[in-house]
Amino acid sequence: MSAKTETGADNGLGQNPENEAAETEESSIKKDWYVIHTYAGYEKRVKTNLERRVDSMDMKDKIFRIMVPTEKEITSRSGQKRTVEKKVFPGYVLVEMVMDDDSWYVVRNTPGVTGFVGPGSKPVPLSEKEITHILRQVGVVEGKPRIDFDINQVVRVVNGPFKNFEGKVEEINREKGTVKVSVSMFGRETPVELEFHQVIKF
Repeated sequence: MSAKTETGADNGLGQNPENEAAETEESSIKKDWYVIHTYAGYEKRVKTNLERRVDSMDMKDKIFRIMVPTEKEITSRSGQKRTVEKKVFPGYVLVEMVMDDDSWYVVRNTPGVTGFVGPGSKPVPLSEKEITHILRQVGVVEGKPRIDFDINQVVRVVNGPFKNFEGKVEEINREKGTVKVSVSMFGRETPVELEFHQVIKF
């Protein structure tokens, strides 16, 4: 009988059975994105609390990314342009994790968390399509101007060469952040293109 057979160090395939089992276990780990519900306005606090619990309870191998999806919007108030951060899903936080009893306990008992999204007490992971859409939205839509006007709406110009003119919105270009407004000049209607922060609702 060979020494290898006696020690069990060779399984006939040139691999240690213990190493093979470890590799199999590692490859079987399945992490998904889950949605947790929080108290209103507690999203960022929950993110911070959960990150601390992951560190203190040594759960980095089961709980990975924690996200409060936000996007930056350029808004206009009284003709002044400003950038604000807006939560895409108020009251919710996204967590990438391996779901088991331990990780569930850590997340569920984080201060500010009211539960996982899913039927009953069973968390349901987001589909690949859903999380891809969310990540794309957060990355691509960031900084995209929001235009609070409608076609044919009467607006007033608040700055620029056409200040104090009034007119109707003819076109809205959301990508450029501009509106085409028909104003009365020299007795005739003339379309002028303005940045959205140059006009306000009448």
